[in-house]
Amino acid sequence: MTDDSTAIDNEAEDLTALEGDADVATAAGSELPLAERVEAILFIVDEPIGLVALAAAVGAPVPAVRQTLETLVEDYDGRGRGPRRGFELREVGGGWRLYVREDLDGVVAEFVGGQAPARLSQAALETLAVIAYKQPVTRSQVASIRAVNVDSVVRTLLARGLITELFADSETGAINYGTTDALLQHLGINSLDELPPISPLLDDGADGFDEGTLR
Repeated sequence: MTDDSTAIDNEAEDLTALEGDADVATAAGSELPLAERVEAILFIVDEPIGLVALAAAVGAPVPAVRQTLETLVEDYDGRGRGPRRGFELREVGGGWRLYVREDLDGVVAEFVGGQAPARLSQAALETLAVIAYKQPVTRSQVASIRAVNVDSVVRTLLARGLITELFADSETGAINYGTTDALLQHLGINSLDELPPISPLLDDGADGFDEGTLR
């Protein structure tokens, strides 16, 4: 065997050893199937999660997670062994997230609209106010303004039909939220321009809530 052949064989053995170590590390991190781990993270995220971040969350190599995402897309779309699901997995703004299928929006809206009305909590009212005056605004921006986690509150407001997802940031994939016509109806106003100026009510000089800058 030549020296070149020996070098190539050694490099191949080293690569195999490294791959074996990675497999052991991944297995040690979790014995659950990769698809289940990926689905669990996708189920709880409120904004699209990037491939690298998702791979880190489930403790698996990026190529394996990418292949799992492609398989899940086919499965949810009914191109696998089962039927088409009422939700789909989409890549938006460089990240992945589960969405209700567009042709089922009416079903969801009817369900939400038929729910018994309930009073909003103080946290929900404060979050709704921030979104109303700052829209379009991301969940992280709202959390920064209120200095608390607003994930569950945003989900509540979405379910009540008081806010909606406007668009995803092209660079970060973060969802921007805004209010809906339902909020205007509840407040008895025709447009956001009829909301009272917020600046005089704040002690910190408005922090971005400039009077007359509603969109």
